[in-house]
Amino acid sequence: MTDKWPSVIVGSMEIKHILVVDDDAGLRELLQEYLSAQGFHVATVEDGLAMDAYLAKQAADIVILDLMLPGEDGLSLARRLRARGSIPIIMLSARGEDVDRIIGLEVGADDYLAKPFNPRELLARIRALLRRNEHAHPRNDETKPDMRRFGPFVLNLDARELHKHGERLQLTAGEFNLLRIFIEHPNRVLGRDGIMDMLKGYERSPFDRSIDVRVTRLRRKIEDDPNAPVYIRTVWGEGYLFSSAGTA
Repeated sequence: MTDKWPSVIVGSMEIKHILVVDDDAGLRELLQEYLSAQGFHVATVEDGLAMDAYLAKQAADIVILDLMLPGEDGLSLARRLRARGSIPIIMLSARGEDVDRIIGLEVGADDYLAKPFNPRELLARIRALLRRNEHAHPRNDETKPDMRRFGPFVLNLDARELHKHGERLQLTAGEFNLLRIFIEHPNRVLGRDGIMDMLKGYERSPFDRSIDVRVTRLRRKIEDDPNAPVYIRTVWGEGYLFSSAGTA
């Protein structure tokens, strides 16, 4: 998608564009006022049709998406957004049960926040997610990209792209960041808490299973048989181990 409204640069800082999709007019107004005051460009729409119309004209750096919407619901919209690209998604819902969180992550959301919430918590989630999606070091044309290879795969850390036999595979922001952690810590058992800490800024509960959900999604994309993984192996009671050789 072409960004027809280029990001604004203030000093050395790029102003990020946030799209809020929620049918609650009061909440839309609150978030637009609050997040704008924090230095973001914020647009708000009430449903999926308005979201599509907005994104057809203007790219967004992050989408804040309500689960319960009139017409097409947030889960369906998240699936469509994920099929189109890797735009970060934070899902909101008045239903805070673990099953809703897991389903939201399954369809491609990068984070999940239950209503009611403190706007400052949402701000922290937004900033953490944007940090995780920024390139650590901008690359000029004369610098060779940072490429990591395993099996038939090539992960370009600068372009944030994964290719298999030259064909690009679509990764969500969360999947890319998780795969990067595994590749940078090969042949080591990584516990869930350690992975969460390396993701930086991700809020979690003592029973958070979102890492397991992300591992499952990632396995579906890189393993020939996700039920018998050779790259991301489960070490029962400890965590996960990444083997770049792809041997069980």
